[in-house]
Amino acid sequence: MKPLSKSDYTTGMECPGHLWMKYHDEENIPPHSPGVLRRFEQGRIVGQWAKKLFPQGIDIPEADYLENIQKSKELLKKRKILFEAALQVDNLYGRADILVPVGKDEWDIIEVKSSSKIKKDHYWDLSFQLYVYRKAGLKIRKCFLLLLNNQYVRDGEIDVHKLFVQEDLTEDVEELQYEVPKNIEFLWGIVNSPTFPNSAEKNYCTIPKKCQVKEECWGFLPENHVFHLYNSRKSMKLFEQGIHALKDVPDDVLSNEQQVIQLKCEKSGEIHLEKARIKKFLDGIREPACHLDFETCSFAVPEFQGTRPYQRMPFQFSLHVVENGKTKHFEYLHDGKDDPRPKFLAALKEYLPASGSVLVYFEGFEGSVLKELVKDFPEYTAWVDVLLGRIVDLYKPFKDFLYYNPKQKGSASIKKVLPALVGKGYEGLDIKDGDCASIAYLDMTFGELTASARKKIREDLLRYCERDTEAMVWIVGELGKINRIR
Repeated sequence: MKPLSKSDYTTGMECPGHLWMKYHDEENIPPHSPGVLRRFEQGRIVGQWAKKLFPQGIDIPEADYLENIQKSKELLKKRKILFEAALQVDNLYGRADILVPVGKDEWDIIEVKSSSKIKKDHYWDLSFQLYVYRKAGLKIRKCFLLLLNNQYVRDGEIDVHKLFVQEDLTEDVEELQYEVPKNIEFLWGIVNSPTFPNSAEKNYCTIPKKCQVKEECWGFLPENHVFHLYNSRKSMKLFEQGIHALKDVPDDVLSNEQQVIQLKCEKSGEIHLEKARIKKFLDGIREPACHLDFETCSFAVPEFQGTRPYQRMPFQFSLHVVENGKTKHFEYLHDGKDDPRPKFLAALKEYLPASGSVLVYFEGFEGSVLKELVKDFPEYTAWVDVLLGRIVDLYKPFKDFLYYNPKQKGSASIKKVLPALVGKGYEGLDIKDGDCASIAYLDMTFGELTASARKKIREDLLRYCERDTEAMVWIVGELGKINRIR
């Protein structure tokens, strides 16, 4: 049986079912989402930049793990800085990103992460590495995380010493050492089980979250289940009491107005509508009504001057303007490998009418992007200040459950509201969400693609972003229609 690696260890700590499938049913693990694959790629890029901090470091080939182990043993004797040095002991496989010799016989472990904050799985990662290395006979002095510095602003060439910050987690990881052998024993028990360990039934995970084996663990739940309960911390408690269907939730456990509405609609199958409050919301929209949506991307290692790691870079917008019963559409999608923000801002200012409401779906996104933009382009400050004052958040009536359809399953996102209210959604599009749009733009702009492939992506991006603002027009129109009829 293959050894337990640090990735197996962290996978098993997060989801035992996923670990079991890696050993027994790997071909049936669903593929990673485009967003996850993008994060993996960003991690690889960050890892390569981190190595520049140690120009004397030696790369050990990773392709063949047995070769890696043999080469690591040889180089450890020479007391060199090593990248991906691997050791195996008791069928446990440890491989640190960077291993640095200290003094006569000690070493420091450095794990490189593409995030800017310490996360729970980082402790699992380092504690496992420390345990395996020590078990294999290495003297480990310190354990560090190398994280991206989210305050670093690129000025000229990348300054790798400013790009990263180093966090000493030695004390925390030492405290976790007593747990590691118990965790390993538990995980080997999972691996050696002849049957899939139902993570939900055994309470290994606490919510049917987005994971690769969600259906294996939680597929038994009814279509409308208790984890759809809006903004609730009670879902797991209800589940543990044997209440799985949302319609079976007792009325007396509900804690807010939205949940009361949701449960009532679930049991009756009817739509909730607050006509007076919806009318007040609609009456607050001033023409020309400007329905606006942005798409953004980000880079772990800042691509452009004056930008920070993971800074949001708007590269596209769609704008539907409704006035006197007529609708006009305007759009912008950046073309080129340069910083998209200057041309994005110029186009937005050109196309956006100087008066009227600016409708967005979830003001927290577009509003914060605009506020970030004026920090780097202060000449737009006065214009953006006025623009922010014109924003009307179309998300609000759905967040407040002024309209609620059981088909929304407790969600107020536009992807749930649109089909529930209007009867159509994002079908027929090759790009259906913001993550995919961001990745598609980066592929189109920086990938090695044919001209026809780039043209196809560009068309798909324009269609997707247009649908977002078109959807807002439909939603406003439908709210007005049903408010008049009912």
